[in-house]
Amino acid sequence: MESFNSRLKTAMEYKNIKPADLSKMTGIGKSSISQWLSGKYSAKQDKIFIVAKALNVNPSWLIGADVPMNDETVLDRIYNVSNKLNKNRQEKVYDFAKQQYNEQNNIVELPLIKEVEISGAVSAGTGEYLGDGHKEIVSYNGDVPVHDFAVVVNGDSMLPLFDDKQIIFVKKTTEVRSGQIVIADYDQQAFVKKYVSDESGSRFVSLNKKYDDMTIDENHESSIFGVVVL
Repeated sequence: MESFNSRLKTAMEYKNIKPADLSKMTGIGKSSISQWLSGKYSAKQDKIFIVAKALNVNPSWLIGADVPMNDETVLDRIYNVSNKLNKNRQEKVYDFAKQQYNEQNNIVELPLIKEVEISGAVSAGTGEYLGDGHKEIVSYNGDVPVHDFAVVVNGDSMLPLFDDKQIIFVKKTTEVRSGQIVIADYDQQAFVKKYVSDESGSRFVSLNKKYDDMTIDENHESSIFGVVVL
């Protein structure tokens, strides 16, 4: 059987409440609460009920009994946790819960068609010009990640990762790590390639091995627009 001080500590940590906070909530001195937490002595019955009410826990649980901490449902616990998440993570919790509901009830949802703004095309082949300023809104069936711009792939040099005419999403950056898939300007043409940098030098690499590597050196103008996000 757990002790009062152990259960009190658990409840306060769960609620993210400090001794000073609990003191304000209950009118009980902070020094008394600190002594309870240290195990120096336990609270008297009247104080236990006051603390249990403030922390929204079962008084019997608080003194160590083998009973539920409170009457909080699973959904209450999910809400309390997800309420502290950022918006993107909250949406993931919602999507998972919706998926579980659909599976439970044998519901088949049709894919949601989204609209995506396309900034041009990049080559997975022999080269493509990117950046005439023209943008086009197209329908897209799938998850849209956080991105700065989207482009269409032309060619097959990045098979099997990217198909010809596939829409890909890009985060703008000039700082990349070896192994990342990037959108790059190479001799004034835009490509989607794997950036590789090792002891033999830096280069843009095609996943389809029928295409040669593109060496990054003083003989070629090159820059990076951003990293592809999947």
